[in-house]
Amino acid sequence: VQLVESGGGSVQAGGSLRLSCTAPGYTATERCMGWFRQAPGKEREKVARRNIVSGGSDDADFVEGRFTVSLDPDKNTVYLQMNSLKPEDTAIYYCASVPRYVGRCGWNDFRNWGQGTQVTVS
Repeated sequence: VQLVESGGGSVQAGGSLRLSCTAPGYTATERCMGWFRQAPGKEREKVARRNIVSGGSDDADFVEGRFTVSLDPDKNTVYLQMNSLKPEDTAIYYCASVPRYVGRCGWNDFRNWGQGTQVTVS
C-alpha cells in the first residue's frame, strides 16, 4: 500500500495540528497503522499506533494523552490529531503500516512508509 502524508506545518507552542495519511484500501490490506517521527540529529521514534483488526491502540510515553490516532475508512485516511504541541515535538512525522500477512503489530513490524511531513513547533 502506498502511504501519503499531509497536514504538516508550523505552529506555536500549545497549538494543534492534524496530520493525514492517505492509504487506499488499508482496512483490507493492513493490520496496523502508526505514526513515527524523526527530529534533526536523532533516531526515528515511535509515536502512536492503531490495530485495525483488534481496535486497540497505544502510544509513546511522551504523548501524555496529547495525540490521537483515528481511522476514516470511507476516506482511506488515517489521522494523527496533535494537541498541546511543544517545541520538542518538532520533527518529520511518518505514517507507516503493518501488512495483514504479518501476524502481529509490534513497533518493529511496520513495513510500509510514507515520505514524511514536517512539523515545526516554536
